[in-house]
Amino acid sequence: MYSGITVGCVTTIGRKHISREVPCEDASFALQKNGVSVVCIADGAGGKKYTHARFGSACAVQTIAEILTDHFDALYSENREAAVRSYFMAKIRIAFADIIAEKELDTLDQLSCTLLFVAVKDRRMIVGHLGDGLVVRISPSGLSPFSMPQNEKDGTTFFITAGHAADYLRFIKTTVDDCHAVALMTDGVQDNVYDEDSGLVKPVVAKMAETFKDGREKGEEAIKEILEKYIVGSSNVSDDSSFGVLLFEGTNAPDASSLESSAEKFGTSEENFKTVAMAIKDDLIKASEIIAGAAEKSEENKETEASAEPAEAESKEENKESETEAKPETKEETEKGKINLPAVLLGVACAIELIIIVLLLIF
Repeated sequence: MYSGITVGCVTTIGRKHISREVPCEDASFALQKNGVSVVCIADGAGGKKYTHARFGSACAVQTIAEILTDHFDALYSENREAAVRSYFMAKIRIAFADIIAEKELDTLDQLSCTLLFVAVKDRRMIVGHLGDGLVVRISPSGLSPFSMPQNEKDGTTFFITAGHAADYLRFIKTTVDDCHAVALMTDGVQDNVYDEDSGLVKPVVAKMAETFKDGREKGEEAIKEILEKYIVGSSNVSDDSSFGVLLFEGTNAPDASSLESSAEKFGTSEENFKTVAMAIKDDLIKASEIIAGAAEKSEENKETEASAEPAEAESKEENKESETEAKPETKEETEKGKINLPAVLLGVACAIELIIIVLLLIF
């Protein structure tokens, strides 16, 4: 078990933005509160459409850090991860609404950015990621991607302002066992230290994380120098760059000399998830018909059984029934002879939901 956690993060402006006199659009934030250690980084979207992306990224990292330090236990213990993802996006929209009002913006898209975060409390760890960028796990045995970049084939990525952002937010719950450090980086750093074709993280990431062994201040100074000299300073068109670290004190660092510096590319295949999903479409439609038919048949059987109940023969009961006919039917009596629509359509609804997923993949 670690003896403590050192956190830190650095953001530097890229030469591309300096030459265009454009402000830095990356943001990073590290916080330790309520026994929780958090590092968040974000990359504001570039382009004329995203006029205030730098405000979005700065707001996002602080909002998420506060959420994680204030509500870590509730977030970690909740099993409905879709609900947690939606909660994160809702909190960001609430925070963004204030910026929209203050800056008199026209659309939410103007604040678009990516998001990466890691939070730790005792042995528990939460990792979140939406968009490009990289989260790396550093253990005594080596480095491995914790969460890889989310990029389309054309190089585009996903932003937290998208209507479907919650669907793309990765939310990983794990523990810190056998973990020496975790490093987070925006694509300005990722492009220099990560080979997406092979999934290889270069040994330099371990060395960068190790600069925090002497504390946050010295670590951030060292990372700032590395970014400015080797990342941002390596190209006249370099992008903004952010790098964050959670270092678990008292744990063993990997031997940098033994780390792999090259690797073979991943195997390729013409099959993709869209093809896999399309292959089940006909079977899915057939299954929906069977499920819906079974539900409808079940309701019909219940109706038949109800109508077969023996009628009361006694005259007193008949009189009571006559009196009842003159009165309005109760909700229970009215619905007794009707088909339970939700039950009948349950199978259809489930199947339609799956079909919608397939169609979304197609289009």
